[in-house]
Amino acid sequence: VQLQASGGGLVQAGGSPRLSCTASGNIEKINFMGWYRQAPGNQRDLVVRINSGGNTNYADSVKGRFTISRDNAKNTVYLQMNSLKLEDTAVYYCKVEGTYYRQGYFPFGSWGQGTLVTVSS
Repeated sequence: VQLQASGGGLVQAGGSPRLSCTASGNIEKINFMGWYRQAPGNQRDLVVRINSGGNTNYADSVKGRFTISRDNAKNTVYLQMNSLKLEDTAVYYCKVEGTYYRQGYFPFGSWGQGTLVTVSS
């Protein structure tokens, strides 16, 4: 299963970019879709994830500012980022977990390539 992420770039503080990530391959079912981020010198941390039932889990630092959504028909997850702060600068990675089919059903957990979001003052 491959993931293709897009969006991000250089954004002014207070801006509202949107990231997207599409999964492709012989996907039988997607259970979780989510976004993580890694700032320079830091570990990769969860930003938000959403399960197949639409339940979400946000990091405290982004609650009320970021919104995750998913389009199951397109195997795509979105991250709407509002009121960006300087400390939101990071490489954002999408992650998708589920089951794929190849002569049988197998679990997978795939990462996107990462997209850099740089917030300027």
